[in-house]
Amino acid sequence: MRIAALYDIHGNLPALEVVLDQVNRSGVDQIVIGGDIAPGPFPREILEILLKLQIPTRFIQGNCEVAMLQQVAGEEITMVPPPVRPIIEWSVRQFMENQLQFIKTWPKTLEVNLGSVDVLFCHGTPRDENEIFTRLTTPARLMDIFSGVDANVVVCGHTHMQFDRTVGRIRVINAGSVGMPFGEPDAYWLLLGPDPELKHTAYDLAHAASRIRATSYPQAEQFAAGNILEPPSEQAMLEAFDRVELK
Repeated sequence: MRIAALYDIHGNLPALEVVLDQVNRSGVDQIVIGGDIAPGPFPREILEILLKLQIPTRFIQGNCEVAMLQQVAGEEITMVPPPVRPIIEWSVRQFMENQLQFIKTWPKTLEVNLGSVDVLFCHGTPRDENEIFTRLTTPARLMDIFSGVDANVVVCGHTHMQFDRTVGRIRVINAGSVGMPFGEPDAYWLLLGPDPELKHTAYDLAHAASRIRATSYPQAEQFAAGNILEPPSEQAMLEAFDRVELK
């Protein structure tokens, strides 16, 4: 079995369209959407295109889906920083009620057997979709998190930077971000089976930025300039995440 893991799309429809074209040509048997389809410029369109795929597609919640559901339930939004909360509120308004109810059914983790390999998909860590770690986080700090995991491979996202590392006996792979990468621009995802392949898909960034600027997304210009054309550097984000990892 071959699985495409697409994480952190963040409403970037132009990036998703190109990645799905590559996925369709890769002969995958299943797609796993690893959370955070929103916020971003095209949240409803993202969900609609994923639901129309001919390839079986499964979903897990990311911290942003959890935040949207908190907003729907009238609870305090705790999964994202205060500056992001108005964008979460905007995102909720873009979905129809039945779509929000569908998002509510998504699990926070998903286990899939790939023959001799058991894979656990999560968003942040197996215990918390909002928990942060990177390729630089020391193994000693991660042992408690992964010691109770039975899977051979854990696939995560959340920090928008790919890596492939080992924690104890477990291979831990960050799929990267389709729509909002940190580091070099373009779209990043993971192809599993038989051997994991970290994928990098180029697309027309200028055209994507133009499409995004034409939306009603409240941060359209910021997203186009600062996440599509010139994302934050990997080094800058590693330093920022170092201050908040596993907290």
